[in-house]
Amino acid sequence: MSSPVGIFDTLDVDTILAIQAKAISFLLEGKTVMAWSGEGTSAEKRFTMNVRDTLEECKYSLKQLDPATYGYFIKQVKPFHM
Repeated sequence: MSSPVGIFDTLDVDTILAIQAKAISFLLEGKTVMAWSGEGTSAEKRFTMNVRDTLEECKYSLKQLDPATYGYFIKQVKPFHM
């Protein structure tokens, strides 16, 4: 059984931490979509991933790359009977 793969797993820890820091700064600034228009021209800039997904992917990949520092995945399952 192969383990799931995160989209940032091929990046190094420093790069993932930089992506995470940028996502946090966007969250704190409240930025989501930027648009500009005037005199018959317009421009719009959207982020490639929303902040929540970016932070989740960062957390997942950091756990994959260095679980001792960033935490281990919980693999324990408790049965629930009704």
